[in-house]
Amino acid sequence: MKVIYGENRAAAEQEMRRVLGTDYEVYEGETLNLMDLPSIFQGTTLFGAFEDGKRRILLKNLTERAEIWEKIGDYADSAHEVVIWEVKVDKRSTGYKRLAEKGVDFKEFKNVTEVDPRVAFGILDLALRDGGKALKEVAKIEATQDPYMFFGLLVSQMVKKYELSRGGERERAILKRMAEVDRQMKSTGVEPWTLVKGLLAHISHIADKRT
Repeated sequence: MKVIYGENRAAAEQEMRRVLGTDYEVYEGETLNLMDLPSIFQGTTLFGAFEDGKRRILLKNLTERAEIWEKIGDYADSAHEVVIWEVKVDKRSTGYKRLAEKGVDFKEFKNVTEVDPRVAFGILDLALRDGGKALKEVAKIEATQDPYMFFGLLVSQMVKKYELSRGGERERAILKRMAEVDRQMKSTGVEPWTLVKGLLAHISHIADKRT
């Protein structure tokens, strides 16, 4: 089970589809009652079931029904793939506390701000010197910035470094890795920030080998 929430609906929807794919059941909180929960979380159905026997289930706006939200923790160990999508989550609520106690993953998607090129370029330069510090800087911005725009800025800056180095071996190796990451962003379900952070760690490794 996974809970996604926040004002950035586009990013939240992208995450939902990464987890559930394109074939899933949808239940709206306003149409549910407590008697529905066992069949949703524990029942079986031909619709949405995959070869592994799991159903893909999307639940929306459960927090609007306090009596439903408070009981969701009882089904946190459901064998099915379940995503709960909310606009806001009150961390003081009983529902949140019960889910958190069960170890359910909560992921917030805040509205993104325009990526500052200076920030992206600074993190790239930092990765060339110290991968660990670069990853710490990314952790400060990933909740509010677009990973695709950030990655694009890294690529553009690396191209400039490649040109300035007149085809340097280190720069060529990094651009090759960036091309691989670009393909992964377009063709896999891996979270883009995970790919970006893996890239920065790899850049640090390449830099260490070339120094």
